[in-house]
Amino acid sequence: MTSYLHIENHGSFEETPQHLVLIHGWGMHGGVWQPLVRKLSKYFYLHIVDLPGMGLSQAMEPSHLQAITERLLEALPPQADICGWSLGGLVSMRIAMIQPERVRRLVLVGSTPCFVNRAEVGVESWVHGVDAEVFRDFAAQISADYQATLIKFLTLQCMGSSHTRSTVKQLRASFTERPTPTAMTLKSALRILLENDLREEIETLRKPTLLIHGDRDTLAPVQAAHWMSQHLPAGFLRVIAGASHAPFLSHPEQFTDALIQFLEPAARSA
Repeated sequence: MTSYLHIENHGSFEETPQHLVLIHGWGMHGGVWQPLVRKLSKYFYLHIVDLPGMGLSQAMEPSHLQAITERLLEALPPQADICGWSLGGLVSMRIAMIQPERVRRLVLVGSTPCFVNRAEVGVESWVHGVDAEVFRDFAAQISADYQATLIKFLTLQCMGSSHTRSTVKQLRASFTERPTPTAMTLKSALRILLENDLREEIETLRKPTLLIHGDRDTLAPVQAAHWMSQHLPAGFLRVIAGASHAPFLSHPEQFTDALIQFLEPAARSA
């Protein structure tokens, strides 16, 4: 039996027939995009996803990256622009890799093909992530007090931003609007961040791709975005000064302007 996947639609398909899918990050839900809905719905017909087990979507098993991607593809429009933040960026990349005909253009926000540093034998070293122990620590802490752990993670995402306090406030307010994910869901999603490494496949991602990244991102360092821009066949990088891991909240005007300019919606005069 297929699990329920919550997707909110905003805008008018008759007036703005360009589909835009928005996919959130770890521990959050689609409500995190709410501050952008009013503006973006003037240009696009929005599909705002709650990933499985998060927000109002049912959990699913198995819940690895491929399974989640396939579940989303069952529910998304046949062709769309896709914007993914953090974990949602990994899902977006996988969508574009396995069914490129479903994707018009791609926007990756604070995302990276590999979130953790790697120095295994026979594998090219990767130093543009964070220490794997960061995610392992979060996984261990979730069992003890996952509310406090989530708040700690939300704060980590905003560290270094020139708007840290207001961004943390927005994230925490959004987080409380929908049911809290279970510890099992959060641990499964952390494993996706910990275990996946898409670097070897990145050159197969041939869709036009905009990377929007904060120069103060400590969870997905901006060096990862520079690496991606050099390895993507059609990659474009937009670095937002003073932003950390959630530039769409700390710098919403710069973010939406960059996204709209790149996606070139037909309703540009709106």
